[in-house]
Amino acid sequence: MVTIKDIAKMAKVSDGTVDRVIHNRGGVSKKTEERIRKILKENNFKVNPIARTLALRKKYKISCLIPKYDNQNLFWKSPSLGIHRAEEEIISYGIQTNIHKFNQFDPNTYRLQFHKMLKTNPDAVVIAPTFYTETKELVKELEKRSIPYSLLNIDIDGLNNISFIGQDSYHAGYAVGKLMGLCLREEQSCVTIQTRSNISNYSAIYQRIKGFEKYLTSKSNNIQNHHLIFQNLDDLNEVRRQVNKYLEEHKEVKGIYVPSSRVSILANVIAKDKLASLFIIGFDTTTNNLQCLQEGKISFLISQKSFDQGYYAIKIMADFLSHKKIPKDKIFSPIQIIIKENLIYNDSHEPSHIFVSS
Repeated sequence: MVTIKDIAKMAKVSDGTVDRVIHNRGGVSKKTEERIRKILKENNFKVNPIARTLALRKKYKISCLIPKYDNQNLFWKSPSLGIHRAEEEIISYGIQTNIHKFNQFDPNTYRLQFHKMLKTNPDAVVIAPTFYTETKELVKELEKRSIPYSLLNIDIDGLNNISFIGQDSYHAGYAVGKLMGLCLREEQSCVTIQTRSNISNYSAIYQRIKGFEKYLTSKSNNIQNHHLIFQNLDDLNEVRRQVNKYLEEHKEVKGIYVPSSRVSILANVIAKDKLASLFIIGFDTTTNNLQCLQEGKISFLISQKSFDQGYYAIKIMADFLSHKKIPKDKIFSPIQIIIKENLIYNDSHEPSHIFVSS
């Protein structure tokens, strides 16, 4: 079925221009309109009656509250791209999307951006609840105003969100535990490297560690797991010194688990003579992580289709607003194991259809 987006590509115009021609809204040059109508006719394009009805109905606003990304913390770039892709597809139906971004290491910016978002009077909210304690407090304001909200990437029990879309963090950690158990011998051990303090306030990372340790304690052949904690990774020289010193003092450690997307930062500071004997496992197919995987510094990455998370979070909320379609309580993204040999088949910036609902 040919979509407005397809027609726009053929005509080399924006989706909005095609929409204006279809609905006779004007504002398009006669030459461009003729070209678009010719392409519409050639492709036997039919206007979706639901879409036409929606175009005449109330305009909706979906606000998103997600972390910023930078060169060291690239994970949230992918969900952001997914959100923008969905935004392009729903804008012609009168649904507007805006994004408010906060520092994922500073709960004060989380609160600040939340209140700025509220001032825009959204009809619905998609929120990445990075901070557990603050989220429990802030969503009360959404509920007080009867604003529906869904959780993106991080699940928190006990809230009144209409849906959660993301990975099952506990079972993802459990899967990593199984991988680590297959990689290490009985006399070897591993270390979990945490790059945040107070992880109990970071639900996804906390659950990944719990799942990992559950497997090791119940299924593995007495593989011991140690912990190395950094308050932050700002001083890479100090991180390099501490990591290599730790590995030198704990020669039995042959596995490293980083329960976040920051695994490449750790892999890049480990001395080359130590890397060859280590199994390093982390999360997410960011550019930096994939490069380390390709170079053999990282053994496995756990992908969670983060682009899809952003994309479907918006599409699902749009359906809820426009069609009153109630989403599933939990929509799980896959737990995919990416290795050097299959990374070329990992297309992380196109929507897929492999999410599981419960």
